[in-house]
Amino acid sequence: MWPRFKRAMRSFFGFFVSSIEDPELILEQNIRDLNDQVPKMNESIAMVRANLTLLEKENAKYQQDIRDLTAKVKAAIQAGRDDLAAQYATKLQTERAALERNEQQLATAKQAYEKAMNLKKAFMREKDRKTQEAMNAIRDARRAQWQSKVADAMESFQVAGIDATHDEMLRKVQEKAAINEARMQMALESVDHQSVQIEEDAERLQAMDLVKQMKMEMGLDSPAPVSEVGAGPEKTIGKKVEIK
Repeated sequence: MWPRFKRAMRSFFGFFVSSIEDPELILEQNIRDLNDQVPKMNESIAMVRANLTLLEKENAKYQQDIRDLTAKVKAAIQAGRDDLAAQYATKLQTERAALERNEQQLATAKQAYEKAMNLKKAFMREKDRKTQEAMNAIRDARRAQWQSKVADAMESFQVAGIDATHDEMLRKVQEKAAINEARMQMALESVDHQSVQIEEDAERLQAMDLVKQMKMEMGLDSPAPVSEVGAGPEKTIGKKVEIK
């Protein structure tokens, strides 16, 4: 019973953690964590470098002391002071032993510094690689999120937008246009075109008569000589009478 309860609890917490995990936020936090490790690494390397610098200074001091003691031993020997030369020689041996230990420590410190620098280079390469991977993944996640929103919008557009009613509206407009066109055709067929043309001609003749009448009133046109028009037939008749 207890193992089943523990398994159920682990599954519950696992589901809870999975539900609140945001890969994009976690990757951004990983980038910040990697960047935060750089100052700590620089501080550790600085301590290693400081130890190396101290050992180098001590090494230089031991070498200078050895040179000075060697010169003093030689000077004491030349002066015939073997007792004084022995004292300087004792100090010289101590300094040489200290120099030997210092050189060993210095070699170890140099190796440690070189390893620290190589470790930093490897870490920086790995940091840059992981940072670039994380940034690419974040961009891909944001692009995927944007594409998901576009897909959702397109799906809703197709379901409840114009796409759902486009064909129906086109069909209704076409049907309405066809009905209006048929009504217009029927109206045109029901009109008596000949009577319309006669009415138009009559209106045009009335307008021409009105224009002619107004010209006569304005003195711009004179009426046709009626006597001359009828004189021809009368003269002809007179002549015919005379012949008879």
